Amino acid sequence: MTVVVEKPPAAAVQESPRNALASWHLRAGSLAVDVLPATAVVATMALACFTVPPRGVWWWLCIAVIGVVILLVLVNRLLLPTVTGWSVGRALFGIAVARRDGEPIGPWGLLLRDLAHLLDTVSVVGWLWPLWDSGRRTFADMLLRTEVRRRESAEPPFNVRRWTTVVVLGAAGLCVAGAVTSYAAVLAPDRATDQTRAQLDAQGPKIVAQMLTYDPKSLHDDFARALSLATPKYRTQLATQQEMVQKGNPVINEYWVTDHAIQSAAPDRATMLMFMQGRRGAAPDERYISATVRVTFAKDGGSRWLVDDLTVLTKPKPPGSGK
Repeated sequence: MTVVVEKPPAAAVQESPRNALASWHLRAGSLAVDVLPATAVVATMALACFTVPPRGVWWWLCIAVIGVVILLVLVNRLLLPTVTGWSVGRALFGIAVARRDGEPIGPWGLLLRDLAHLLDTVSVVGWLWPLWDSGRRTFADMLLRTEVRRRESAEPPFNVRRWTTVVVLGAAGLCVAGAVTSYAAVLAPDRATDQTRAQLDAQGPKIVAQMLTYDPKSLHDDFARALSLATPKYRTQLATQQEMVQKGNPVINEYWVTDHAIQSAAPDRATMLMFMQGRRGAAPDERYISATVRVTFAKDGGSRWLVDDLTVLTKPKPPGSGK
């Protein structure tokens, strides 16, 4: 009798996790840690450069931050792996770059590899190639004959989690600082300018009407009030005009603004065009007049608006005199 004994199946040979080819998600995670925080900072500071005054202090500060961040990326991606064998992102995910023959790759080789990643970026497919490639290589790995392997049993010579936290929080802080700088340079002045327009729309016509209106019975008080509505620069000119009125024969002079428009505005300065009507003198010599003026307002040390200049564009004349 013949006895047939089945041969037991050969035990499956499992690849040791040490030095195994790194999976795509580990490579993607390490690249994100190494590149994305710096990319966010550079993008934020570049946008801030377009919002702050060019060649100013804040502009140069943004440029300096961009330069420092790019330098730190180069140190992390090129020099740190040469000294310690890891970049911060690769150390966090336990992977390292080496040549296919097992020899370490130097900083110039890493630089060429990162430049070759431009081909992966342009094609997009290059970044996905490790998903189906037997060697799990990108196009850059194929050109430079490199590969990425796991280093689970080895420990980086630095606290990788702490340094990753420092990198992420530092990048987030710089992004917030860039956004705040842009807000302070653009949005805050724009908002202040909108407030200027709103305030002068309501206050400007009243200020000018009060300044130009006076009555001989209360001439001293009216002129004092008018001087209080002017800046020191315009106050001297206004006082001279008041002296000329006092030396003559003062009559009732009353104005009101019928139409106005803001010509230009800034947080602490604005120019308005005003069409005014009024009356001069008392019955039976009373006459109605109209005039167009351009008024420049300036804000004092607080929140009070004062007249800094007043130019008569069309001299007062009786209605219909030009017809």
